[in-house]
Amino acid sequence: MSVESGASLQTLVDFTVDAGLKGLETMTGIPGFTGAAVYGNAGAYGHSIAERISLVRFFDGVKVRQFGNAQCEFHYRESVFKRHKEWIIFSAELAMEPGDASALRETSDKILAIRNKKYPPTMKCAGSIFKNFLLVELPERVATEIPPNAIIEGKVPSAWFLEQVGAKGMRAGGIQVADYHANLIFNAGGGTARELVGIIGELKRRVEERWGIPLEEEVQYVGLEVAACL
Repeated sequence: MSVESGASLQTLVDFTVDAGLKGLETMTGIPGFTGAAVYGNAGAYGHSIAERISLVRFFDGVKVRQFGNAQCEFHYRESVFKRHKEWIIFSAELAMEPGDASALRETSDKILAIRNKKYPPTMKCAGSIFKNFLLVELPERVATEIPPNAIIEGKVPSAWFLEQVGAKGMRAGGIQVADYHANLIFNAGGGTARELVGIIGELKRRVEERWGIPLEEEVQYVGLEVAACL
């Protein structure tokens, strides 16, 4: 099936679920558009959109081109498009599997309920701020410290590291880290970009100081000189 980059990701998920097409149901509740999902290889619950991409059509500034899945160089929350921000994604071809629509809807609704509890629709946040870590890419000295119950689908949530350095409940002006999720930073009212960047920088410093590993933002900065805010 083909989808334009300007289509809402939720609309795409709902369409595939209702049509009995399996593969995107775990992405319900992820905000934004399909083109952005391809750009950042969006995903949740052990799956990502890269698993379904067969072709991406984009404009490289000179001409319209097409990349197959391998050429997109998908990785955890990464793609070749992230390294070429001047490229504009037009559309994507998805390879879906047949599934039971009612079962897919049940899965989708359960995930949406969990997501809405964790990230209430009225909350002023950008979802998880930092990328999770792939266990196999962590230094052995770090991996041995992680309890087995903290490892999910081969990933270690950045929230686990953040919890160990006291992130929960941290506040800088109007910007606050949720007291129930260390990787959820939100604007409690009147928060500024400088405050947000400041608290992100402090959390990165704490984690690197303790474990020697760099936290990497999952969010993208737009129209902001980060260094000037530190």
